[in-house]
Amino acid sequence: MEYKEIIRILMRRWWLIVLPVVLSAVISVPDLLRDGTAVSGGFTTQIRYSAAQKLNMPDREGDYTDIWRASEYTVHALTDWARSSSFRQEIASILGDDQAAMDGLHIAADNVRSVGVIYMSHLNGDSLGAIADAAVLVLNSRSQRYFPQLEGEAAQVTILDQPAIAVAPPALPSRLAPVVRLAVALLIGLAIAVFAEFVDRTIYHQDDLRRLGLPLIGSIPKERA
Repeated sequence: MEYKEIIRILMRRWWLIVLPVVLSAVISVPDLLRDGTAVSGGFTTQIRYSAAQKLNMPDREGDYTDIWRASEYTVHALTDWARSSSFRQEIASILGDDQAAMDGLHIAADNVRSVGVIYMSHLNGDSLGAIADAAVLVLNSRSQRYFPQLEGEAAQVTILDQPAIAVAPPALPSRLAPVVRLAVALLIGLAIAVFAEFVDRTIYHQDDLRRLGLPLIGSIPKERA
């Protein structure tokens, strides 16, 4: 099929191509015009902190490298703890009657040397705020239950940034869904146009006669204004 013939088909069947796209746009355009606060995106927050073990030692000289190294090890331990089920259980125990909100909570944690970060996401912003406050309390007061090396005293934790609740962007598939729907509608429209052209036996152009094997004796050009 030559490109000129394809152009003729598109010009002749354009409404069949446009119709599915228009129908899809009616559904997709509202999603494209959202301000980024997708319903399925939920909310996120993060807790940045530093930590160290309480040390009972006399005054001394030196660069205190070992103390900084001990702080790094402490933050490493708290990072691993934040990923555990026991950390979630401690948060739930503080929430009390509100612990049902834990079902929609996702927690991740990481650290760079002596600075740790706990990432949290939840579909409900109010619940996430209460959970973040509980997590800060857990960091400050519950670590000695899980690390014998702390000798019964909670690690010294300093919160570097107070948790701020932010709207999370929707997942990538959700953001691309409207565009994908429009693209699929366009392909469907093209397929319908080609199928309609295939089943339609009406003669529109002299090339249609040639495809049928009929001789062309002559043609009358369109009258030009």
